[in-house]
This record gives sequence, C-alpha cells and structure tokens, in this order.
Amino acid sequence: MCLQKKHSSLPGTGFSGGYHEYFGLSVDTEALTYLALANHMIHKVLPSAITIAEDVSGMPALCLPVETGGVGFDYRLGMAIPDKWIKLLKEYKDEDWNIGDLVWTLINRRHGEKTVCYAESHDQALVGDKTLAFWLMDKEMYTNMSVLSHLTPVIDRGLALHKMIRLLTQSLGGEAWLNFIGNEFGHPEWLDFPRPGNNDSYHYARRQWNVLDDDMLRYKYLNKFDAAMNHLEERYGWLSSAQAYITSKREDDKVIAFERGKLLFVFNFHASKSFVDYRLGVDLPGKYPLLFQSF
Repeated sequence: MCLQKKHSSLPGTGFSGGYHEYFGLSVDTEALTYLALANHMIHKVLPSAITIAEDVSGMPALCLPVETGGVGFDYRLGMAIPDKWIKLLKEYKDEDWNIGDLVWTLINRRHGEKTVCYAESHDQALVGDKTLAFWLMDKEMYTNMSVLSHLTPVIDRGLALHKMIRLLTQSLGGEAWLNFIGNEFGHPEWLDFPRPGNNDSYHYARRQWNVLDDDMLRYKYLNKFDAAMNHLEERYGWLSSAQAYITSKREDDKVIAFERGKLLFVFNFHASKSFVDYRLGVDLPGKYPLLFQSF
C-alpha cells in the first residue's frame, strides 16, 4: 500500500530540513493523525503488510512506529534520486558531474527511517520523458543494439553507465530497491496508455520482453547484470545493513568508494581515465577478492 502524504496545509511550502518547518502551526495535524491511524490499523489487521509513503518534504518520524510517536510507515520513496540522475544525463557532460552532490543526494535521508531507492520509475518511462537507457543511447538503440553491429561509443558508454547507475543507487541510496518493469534491461521505448491525445492507441501500452528473447541483441547484457546484482544483494544484504561509510568522493578522479554490508564498493565515473593500484582507506585490513564488476 502506498499513501501520499503532504503534511503542510500551506500551498507552495518548501522545506530545507530544519525541524521548525515540520512542527509549526502550518502542520496539517488532522492528516498526520489519519495517516498514523491508518498505518496502525493496517499493521494490526495484517502484520505482514508494508506501507510506503510518497513524500518529498523529509518529514521526521514519518517511518517510525506509531508507538514511539511516528506516523507508522515502513518506508518512504527516495524521490529525489531519479530526478538527480535525469538532471545529470540531460544537462551535464560526464566530466562535469558533481560527485559530491550526487553522493549527497543518495545518502540524504532520515537516519533510522527506511527509504526505497530507485534509479527511475513510471515518471521517466511514460510518454513525455525518457528512461535512463533512452537518455544514454537515444536513437542508436534502434540501430546499434545488435551484437552483429559495431559497438559504438554511444552504446558502449550507455551500457556501462546504465549498469553503474543502478548498482550505485541500490547499494548507497536506501534500504529497499524498486524497479519499474522493463528498466532492468534498458527498455527501448516509452509507455503510453490509450487516450484522446494518441487516438486511443494501444501501440505503446506494452513492455517489449521480446528483446530479451533475441540473443542477437545487447539488452541481454543489462538484464544479466541486473539479475546478478540482485542475487549478490540477497547474498550479502547491503540493503538491510547500516548506512554506508563514504571513503572517497573525489571530484578530480570522479571516484566514489564506500563500505556497506562488509563490502567495499568502488565506482569510477571518469569519462576518460582508468586507475591502477588506486589507494583507498578501509575499515578492516586484509585482501579483498573481486566479487562483481560492471564490464
């Protein structure tokens, strides 16, 4: 169950994170009381139920138990994360990415309150916007996704970044992972339901699973990576581990490194530079075997 929560009764209200903004006279206490009551009832009637808040305000205690003064949601959606990825791909060159700002967006959540992270959702897949894969590879998805065609720089970059973006988001961005059907393999087109604006057409009201059945297309590589990523998370459980400890977010090297779930994650987002014998600090000394890589 997903309930939308807007706790302020004032239209156009913005939030900077200060506690005074959440506990003033503008708070819609009746709405918060209703949501707390709804969550209390849901969890009493069906203890296995999970409730998720669609919230962009950062309301404190939204995902804490009602018994401790919270509103009782189990999770909130990390809605700023997909917007950040689309903004980076749409407005910035790879070499101009602000690594510190990206990391902050991924870790900016209430301590002790669980967040559902996701790299993209229906907002990007629906007509009017573009998915990560489409922003990355655009029209070349129609001509150069065959394994028989030359691996162009656009497709090569797109496949690599698509995998890195999803792994970084899942490993750093929250305590649960959300995928919108088809995005795990870089679905080539948008989703559009029948409406007057498209003459009630069903043409794009679909997911093209057939591209996975074609062994001659490169979509299979993205799908296999996504499956391996999820299997590795099931094995090591980083989503259920404490929030990550960031050891590197260097702007010059475009390297992000952090420890979570007894694993060391290292991402090189530099557009043209690779590194050998790169030094990183770790909590525990010893040898670290390679478990997973994006290429």
